[in-house]
Amino acid sequence: MFATTFVDWLLSLVIAYNSWHFLRDWKGPITPLPKGSRTSLQRRAIVLSVVSNLAILGSFKYFNFGISTYNALVESLGLASWQWDTFFRVILPLGISFYTFQSLSYTIDVYRGDAKAMRNLTDFSCFVAMFPHLVAGPILKFSYLADQLERRTLTLDKFARGAAFFALGMAKKVLIANPCGRIGDLTFNAGSLHTLDAWTGVLGYAGQIFFDSGGYSDMTIGLGLMLGFGFARNFDHPYRSQSITEFWWRWHILLSTWLREYLYIPLGGNREGKIRTYVNLALTMLLGGLWHGASWNFVVWGGIHGGLLAFERRLGKKSPYEMLPKVARVLLTFLVVLVAWVFFRATALPHALAYLGSMFGLTGQVQAGASLLSGVLYQPHYLASLTMAGLLIWGVPDTWEWAQKLTWLKVLVALGLFLIALAGLRTQEYNPFIYFIF
Repeated sequence: MFATTFVDWLLSLVIAYNSWHFLRDWKGPITPLPKGSRTSLQRRAIVLSVVSNLAILGSFKYFNFGISTYNALVESLGLASWQWDTFFRVILPLGISFYTFQSLSYTIDVYRGDAKAMRNLTDFSCFVAMFPHLVAGPILKFSYLADQLERRTLTLDKFARGAAFFALGMAKKVLIANPCGRIGDLTFNAGSLHTLDAWTGVLGYAGQIFFDSGGYSDMTIGLGLMLGFGFARNFDHPYRSQSITEFWWRWHILLSTWLREYLYIPLGGNREGKIRTYVNLALTMLLGGLWHGASWNFVVWGGIHGGLLAFERRLGKKSPYEMLPKVARVLLTFLVVLVAWVFFRATALPHALAYLGSMFGLTGQVQAGASLLSGVLYQPHYLASLTMAGLLIWGVPDTWEWAQKLTWLKVLVALGLFLIALAGLRTQEYNPFIYFIF
């Protein structure tokens, strides 16, 4: 993290001053670069920034994946003697997927003229290593926080709203996400499943990943407000979406924005014709899936979403979705998202395919012992967790809307939920945030 921070800070100043000699004179003002062409030195600097960040991320995150994929490939070709049996394995550094993208967005913004370079290394380090979102995101754009890093206000109202955000986010994680995750664990770890159990499990996982990620985002926003920073909204009722395109406008908004501005648009966006647009959409989501984890499961998950984004773009206003009532569009979109979540949650492609077979009754005879799972799965507290998740997803405002204006009643509700969540922590096992592992 220190290497990434220092290199990007240094290269941003090279880009801003268009020279390596800025170290001799720190008195000159720094302003955003004008739009237009860049010098060869500036182009070399931004290339070096991109390459260094992606090299660091790629070597740590995909070394093991590359070795295992290569070994599986040569073994399938009957060349087992060509396998690379190495004792060396890489441990993923904490937060690397987030701070590399975040730091990279800074140098790109400076190069584009969307932000001015920061002369003070400490201020820039604060942006990269800001602890509320460091270990599990979301990815924050520098241009959004640039002014706040130089001057921000800390008020009692901000602090109170931040505390409410944090309390509600913690309640989402402990009281909803963790019990729903237990449902998902029971089914995805089972060897054989009845169809109803399989659907119940993926519904549990859908609740887990939403309230886990949404809870973390709420806690991040809350900590930011308590420190005087205003972070952007990251979730906007994604399971109420009426298409996959709308889903990605509502789900992990900051990640979607990063992928769109720093990957989709540089690839050409929709400026190179229809076919190129579809390819760019699919490729962006494939790479976005691979960013989530070094596994072919994530590639398939990204491919499903990318293919559907391209398909919906192809249909345009003539989409058959428009012929359906709103409830049907929401349910259809949610069904597609559930199917894709199977690849996100499963441990490997064969596992995902077997689970989908159970969901759609394609596995044939179910083992006799599978009925024992039902006795555990449909206990009252698990059913209550699923019911509460559904009510919160489709029936009430989310934290962003709820905490805009606090009343004494809302303060008491937030405090009560926070205390219940604290008590709940003492009864639960270690449950890290899902995006903690990315």
